[in-house]
Amino acid sequence: MTEHATASPHTASTLKALIIRLHGYIGLMVGPFILFAALTGTLYALTPALEKAIYHEALTTDPTESTADVAPAPLAEQIAAAQAYLGDDRAPSAIRPAPEPGTTTRVMFNDPSLEGGEHRAIFIDPTSLAVRGDLTVYGTSGVLPLRRFIDQLHRNLMQGDIGRLYSELAASWLWLAALGGLAIWAFSPSPRVDAGKQTRTAKRLRTRRRHSLLGLVLLIGLLALSATGMTWSKWAGANFFTLLKAGGWGTPRVSLDLGAPSATNAHADHQAAHTQTALFDAGDADRVLAAARHAGLDAGKIELRVPGPGQAWKVREIDRSWPSQVDEVAVNPHTFAVIDQVRFVDYPLPAKLTRWGIDAHMGVLFGLPNQLLLAALGVGIIVMVCWGYVMWWRRRQPNAGQALWPLLRRLPPATLITLGVIALGLGVAMPVMGVSLLVLLAIDGLRGDKRAAASEAASGSR
Repeated sequence: MTEHATASPHTASTLKALIIRLHGYIGLMVGPFILFAALTGTLYALTPALEKAIYHEALTTDPTESTADVAPAPLAEQIAAAQAYLGDDRAPSAIRPAPEPGTTTRVMFNDPSLEGGEHRAIFIDPTSLAVRGDLTVYGTSGVLPLRRFIDQLHRNLMQGDIGRLYSELAASWLWLAALGGLAIWAFSPSPRVDAGKQTRTAKRLRTRRRHSLLGLVLLIGLLALSATGMTWSKWAGANFFTLLKAGGWGTPRVSLDLGAPSATNAHADHQAAHTQTALFDAGDADRVLAAARHAGLDAGKIELRVPGPGQAWKVREIDRSWPSQVDEVAVNPHTFAVIDQVRFVDYPLPAKLTRWGIDAHMGVLFGLPNQLLLAALGVGIIVMVCWGYVMWWRRRQPNAGQALWPLLRRLPPATLITLGVIALGLGVAMPVMGVSLLVLLAIDGLRGDKRAAASEAASGSR
C-alpha cells in the first residue's frame, strides 16, 4: 500500500514531464508545417469573396443582355453554345445549370491537359447564350483558379502526393499538440509574474500564459480542424474511410450501371470516348433535368453528369450549405426514368457528420460566418505557434528540458506498455504520425547520447 502510494505521484510527475517534453518537440519540429497549413488555410477561407469579385464576369450574366423576367434557354441550346465556342461537337462531362437568375450555366468538358478532378468550364449566359468565361474548375465545389491554387498550396505544397505528407503531418499532430497543451495548463498552471518585470524569464512566462489561454480558446476548433483535415490525407484518410465502409457508414452512391458491354481491345477507351460523343444528344439534358426535378431534387445548385457507354445519367444536388442538399438520382438515358436514388436524410449518421465536418472545414457549410470563423481560427494558430517559438528562443539553453528516453525508462512497466500500445494503434491508424514519432524518438536518443558524452568528457577533464 505504501509502495503504491509513493509510486503513483512519481509516475504522475514523470508523465507530466513527458507530456511537456513531447509538446515542445511537436511545437519545434511540426510547428512549421502547422504554421504553413494555418496560413494557407486562412487564405483559402477568404477566397470565396475574392473569387466573386475577380471572376464576376464569368459568374454573372450581362444585365444589358439578360433580364430576370426572361426565361432561360433550354439546356440543349446552352450546351450547343458552348460547343460552338469550342469549335467541335464533343460531349460535355457535366452541366451545372444557372442556380439562380443573374448567374451563368457551367458546361464542363474533360481536357487531357488538366489534372484529376479538373474540368474546362464554359460559362454561358442562360438567356442570351453569350459565352461569359472559359476557366478551369475543380471538384464538387467547382472552385475557380485562385482558390484552386491556394488549395494546392494548403493541401500538398503543389507537389502532388509527396507534398500531401506535409499536410497529413500537420493534421496528425495538431490534435495531440492541442490536448497536450490542455494537460500542461491543467497540471502546471502558469505562475503569476509581476507585470513590471522585464527579465527574459518574466517575458517568457507572460508569453507562455498568453499561448496557453489562446490554446484554450481555440481548443475545440483545433480538434475539429485536425479531425476533418485528416479526411483528405493519403494514409490516415484512407484508413478512416475504410473503417466507415467496413462499418456500413460510408456515403451511399447511386448505381449508374446499365450493363456496360465489355471492351477487349487496346483501343477500347478511345472508342468509348467516340461512342459517348456519337450517342450524346444535348436535348436529353433537359429531359434528364426534368426527371430529376420530378424525383424531388429541388436545390438551385445541381449537376448533370453525362453518362459513358452502358451508364445512366447522374444528377446530384451540390448545395453543401446549411441545410445540406446533396441528394442524387440515376436517370436511364433511353427511357428517362429514375432507376436509383439516394437521399441525404437516409445517410448513416457517421456519413452525415463526415459531410458536415468536411464542408465546415472548407468554409461552405454556413457561408460567410463559417469563413470568418475559419480565418480567425487560422490567425489564432499562427499567433500561437509564433508565441511558442518566442518562448523557445527566450529559453534556448543547450540542456534545457528532459529527454524522452530517460523519462520513459522511469515509468512502471504497465504504464510503459499501455503507452506503447496506444502509440502503436495511433501509428497504424495514422502512419505519417507513426513514422514521424519514430524519427522524433531517434533524434531524442541521439541528443541524449550527445549529452551523455559531453557530460562524461566534462567529468574526465576535472
